[in-house]
Amino acid sequence: MSRKFAAFIATGVALVIVAGALLVLALGHEQQPQPAAATTQTSPPPNNPPSGTPSNEPTETPTNAAPPSTPGKPAGDPTANLVKGKNKKVLFFSFDDGPDPYWTPKIMEVLAKHGAHATFFQLGKMQSEHPGLREQILASGNTIGSHSISHPQLTAISAAERHRQIFDGPKSTCFRPPYGASNPKVRKDIKDAGMVQVLWDVDPRDWARPGVNAIVQNILNNAHNHNIILMHDGGGDRGQTVQALDKVLPLLKAKGYSFPAMDCQPR
Repeated sequence: MSRKFAAFIATGVALVIVAGALLVLALGHEQQPQPAAATTQTSPPPNNPPSGTPSNEPTETPTNAAPPSTPGKPAGDPTANLVKGKNKKVLFFSFDDGPDPYWTPKIMEVLAKHGAHATFFQLGKMQSEHPGLREQILASGNTIGSHSISHPQLTAISAAERHRQIFDGPKSTCFRPPYGASNPKVRKDIKDAGMVQVLWDVDPRDWARPGVNAIVQNILNNAHNHNIILMHDGGGDRGQTVQALDKVLPLLKAKGYSFPAMDCQPR
């Protein structure tokens, strides 16, 4: 074998070896696991927001969570047992924001004059300042509901403060949220406190003092059987309220209506 031929054979063998090695490397690279695609976390894990990153979700309490509560037995409809009988004409008068040492007794005098009773939705703050009025209201056959401690909008405060306003207000089985502002969280707290939410059907806007006749006509035009009528014994000058009540009760009584207090029991 000539030297040129031997060199040719050696070169071919070397090329085959190199090509084989390259093929093995290529196949090995294809079989290697590929890294997972990067993912973007659009929201922080529950209860673990990243430090320094503001959340887009509204927070119910920026600082303290509401204290745990033991649900009470929910109260029933405070008008249910008072409207039985198809022919019974009943209206429920209610007075908010008291008790007031001047206007609350005036309203009770008018109620007694016409053989009527009502429910007074009281503020805890006012009740604490004028404690004797509570017993006078109950002794005269009227009832008391809670209207919170200090009249905040319960849907716009922290969970802890909402809980305090509902649980620590006047003790009753009936609760009327200030401004009528309510939502599922407010209703749940009311229920857990052993109370029932009580709103109204007729608002004659006596709080705005539109005039005695305007208050009377509003009630006469809008009140229907079993309705709850909203009025006020606190929060300012209630002279128009007292005069309107004295005027409208005999007119409604002539139509066959009676005026019991709602079944709101002390807790």
